[in-house]
Amino acid sequence: MAARTEHTPGTPSWIDLGSPDPDAAGAFYGALFGWDVPPGTPEMGGYRIATLGGKSVAGIGPQPEPGPSWWSVYITVAEVDATVARAEIHNGTVLVPPMDVMEAGRMAVLADTNGLPISIWQPNQHIGAQVVNEPGTFTWNEMSTADVRKTHSFYEAVFDWAVDPEQSTEEALIFTLGGRTVCGAHTAGPNEPPGWMVWFNSDDADAAAAKVTELGGSVIMPPTDMSFGRATVVADPQGTVFGIGKIDAPED
Repeated sequence: MAARTEHTPGTPSWIDLGSPDPDAAGAFYGALFGWDVPPGTPEMGGYRIATLGGKSVAGIGPQPEPGPSWWSVYITVAEVDATVARAEIHNGTVLVPPMDVMEAGRMAVLADTNGLPISIWQPNQHIGAQVVNEPGTFTWNEMSTADVRKTHSFYEAVFDWAVDPEQSTEEALIFTLGGRTVCGAHTAGPNEPPGWMVWFNSDDADAAAAKVTELGGSVIMPPTDMSFGRATVVADPQGTVFGIGKIDAPED
């Protein structure tokens, strides 16, 4: 497994799901990816840490407010407060001010210049995902947005992300940090809601899509051969959209 003991500041390190039914979500993702999802505890507000092979891979908790459920993406930073200050200078908005999460770490939630939320994480006892880029774990994060130029400017200023000129176009960007590919962004299509989408690795996208349907979810894009591998876009029974595929993961 691509085990992690730390995440470089400026890279995606954690994902979590805000669900209207965390118990049902835990059962679904557990059956789909083989996760162990223990019940949430009162001191954690019902938030639970999903593990695979004993290693933390994702969080699942109650939705903070009504509306569609979604997967959130967290970027590790050296200092949450300094990152928030930098984001505000570059026309970002603070959605959740810096706060300590017990002894796990410190976090905040920002909105970029297109209004899309991105969470930031300063680790203490919890580094984020302890395994990535393997079947059943997140391997890619990509946002759809109304204005990729504004997106580029904001994330370059806040996280020092560069754009790979060989892999990027006017409509789709591949972000890098120190020469390493970290995530992507593209112009949202006519019927595509702006926001981040999380992709999970799978050795067999076709079997994964069939399993999603069996578990009560839905297939939005059937398994398709794409430039990065064979992939499918699906939704869980609560309507949360995510991707699954045999994807060429970012460099370790």
